[in-house]
Amino acid sequence: MTNSIFDALIIGGGPGGSTAAILLARAGWSVALVEQASFPRAKVCGEYLSATNLPLLRHLGVAETFLELAGPEVRRVGVFAGDRVVTADMPAPRASDGNGNSWGRALGRDRLDTLLLESAAAAGAKIWQPWSANEIVDEGNAYVCRIARRESAESSELRARIVIAAHGSWHPGPLPTQVARPAARGSDLFGFKAHFRDTHLAPDLMPLLAFPGGYAGMVYSHDGRVSLSCCIRRDELERARRAAGAVKAGAAVLAHITKSCRGAREALAGARVEDDWLSAGPIQPGIRRCGFDRIFLVGNAAGEAHPVVAEGIGMAMQSARLLCECLAASGAACVSPDAIAAARREYTLAWRRNFAPRIRAAALIAHWAMRPAAVACSVPLLRLFPVVLTAAARFSGKSTLPIRPLASRPCS
Repeated sequence: MTNSIFDALIIGGGPGGSTAAILLARAGWSVALVEQASFPRAKVCGEYLSATNLPLLRHLGVAETFLELAGPEVRRVGVFAGDRVVTADMPAPRASDGNGNSWGRALGRDRLDTLLLESAAAAGAKIWQPWSANEIVDEGNAYVCRIARRESAESSELRARIVIAAHGSWHPGPLPTQVARPAARGSDLFGFKAHFRDTHLAPDLMPLLAFPGGYAGMVYSHDGRVSLSCCIRRDELERARRAAGAVKAGAAVLAHITKSCRGAREALAGARVEDDWLSAGPIQPGIRRCGFDRIFLVGNAAGEAHPVVAEGIGMAMQSARLLCECLAASGAACVSPDAIAAARREYTLAWRRNFAPRIRAAALIAHWAMRPAAVACSVPLLRLFPVVLTAAARFSGKSTLPIRPLASRPCS
């Protein structure tokens, strides 16, 4: 049992949680981080990080390693829909990372998450892994978080003045920051992901694959492999599985995609799946809340964009940075109620200014991509005016640097 009180307890060691841990530990906070999975781990995710995140990666001290490991620069976006293939220039960011790097890249979550969590530990954060957070109790001056080791019956308690939830949103749980699993609906979206070798995808291209009842993205990740991640409606998944016969769900989804998209069919002709398909969901895109009491939420726990815009990792990391700057600006480590309330107000405002438009744009693009009739009407226009694709990428967050909150300052 741990009797000391940490300044902050972070639940979740993905990009958002590790970013918060690095920044707060460097600012002199005592930080505990609880992560339920063992790293490295595979995860359903598009793996892409926009160039607008490169300054943050450099601030965290991991940019050089990221650039060394990540796939090639992504300079073009595209749409594969039916028999049509449309490409356009990726919008260039308004500023580079200060070292001439101006394009987004992709890196597998097995590499990225490990890199960031190791950096959090090096910064001074205390890591509990693999442990699960099972309960949070408010004792007035601190929260008590009951945790259990995943590989044994061992349990413990951690105490912290504030809690930061960075656990994502795809899995329900007992914590007050976790969403309840809704009743099953045909419109529920499930995520699938696999890596491929020996594809014919152009190295600088990240296309959106539009198909009936779903959408997908493809991008070169590290070591020359191509990541294909997709979302598909529950009812369309059931039809795809019936049509594919006695195969696993991932293979049925792939057959549905390649049947619907000539561009995907050509890019994957002769390619081989490197590992097993991963699946997760149902996902729950939308805007939730940024915090309550002395609990703050970052990443998908606060709000989730449809993965169609490939901004999930960046939003998680950027929201963590916004929160840490708001906490420092308000002197919230002092734990006065006024400081906590000020940090929550400033963070909520900064979060909504940065991410609410992106979430709404992602919803529009996702619902367009899943409807064959809408796509069929639009793609010919996109071929005539590919600049529309560039503009859509810009609006989804590919080139605009985050709007920062108040400047950070140490707690006095």
